[in-house]
Amino acid sequence: MKIAVLGAGAWGTTLADMLAKNGRETVLWAREPEVVAEIRATRENKTFLPGHTLSDSLLVENDPETAFADADYFLVVIPSQFIRPALKGFYDILPDNPVIVCASKGIELNTLAPMSRVVAQSLEGKRPRYASLSGPSFAAEVSENMPTSVSLGCDDHDLGRELQEAFSTPYFRVYYTPDYRGVELGGAVKNVIAIAAGIADGLGFGHDARAALITRGLAELSRLGQAMGGQERTFMGLSGMGDLVLTCTGDLSRNRQVGLKLGQGRKLDDIVSEMKAVAEGVKTTQSLYNLSKKLEVELPITEQVYKILYEGKDPAKATIDLMSRDLKDE
Repeated sequence: MKIAVLGAGAWGTTLADMLAKNGRETVLWAREPEVVAEIRATRENKTFLPGHTLSDSLLVENDPETAFADADYFLVVIPSQFIRPALKGFYDILPDNPVIVCASKGIELNTLAPMSRVVAQSLEGKRPRYASLSGPSFAAEVSENMPTSVSLGCDDHDLGRELQEAFSTPYFRVYYTPDYRGVELGGAVKNVIAIAAGIADGLGFGHDARAALITRGLAELSRLGQAMGGQERTFMGLSGMGDLVLTCTGDLSRNRQVGLKLGQGRKLDDIVSEMKAVAEGVKTTQSLYNLSKKLEVELPITEQVYKILYEGKDPAKATIDLMSRDLKDE
């Protein structure tokens, strides 16, 4: 078994290293030649995962043709807004029926498509078999072998069980579900709610506000997810509630950190320009806002986050507007 990991950010590097240390033949493809040279020379991805020594058995390549040769699975960990052009660029060197496991979280901005649809459209004619890997997992903790549990969604039962076995380790437990759409949508929506939770913390609100945001955020996640074909029970699991709680409360959450700085009065452009890694929730907020209008699904928290990010609305005013909505049943 050979696994090609596409994308050498913190999460891609962590997953590739985890698989290699678990005895899987693994090659990490990095877009940046300097990252490849750095890993080969020091066994460390100092750019995106500093302080963590990588397995000697982990191969790293800049040439995709070399990296993908004879791979059985392709684990995609490229930022969601760049998956389509990347896969189209790889079209001629991917096999005719590739197994694509997507660990990226987001909704494509221009098409409002979830990652499963992006993959299918990008590789049209190749009949890709798709799975989504998502759940409460920080790269920094997984890289240190801290116990972590995630969900893997795949509508092909036999393939799903095969992938569950391939990606599980003594420290990384994978639960299987056929609901790949629910898994991928949970991973996308929670990033937007995490920005909201960070804003609340930045404004100095307490635990009450954060708990309310998580709970009502789960309601938004479930409403949109079911409208797009996901199953309600999936959103109560690891890729829904689990990931939502982690991202809204953990200091390692990039999206929560964006919200925290916004609540403290910082400007979005300044915050993003200081970040090496991508906070997926920034673009996903725009995608979800437009998607909610298209599907006529009410997402009040997402709407206020959108207005803060893209219309310059004052976070304190957004809070008042959110709390002053018409009263309704839970």
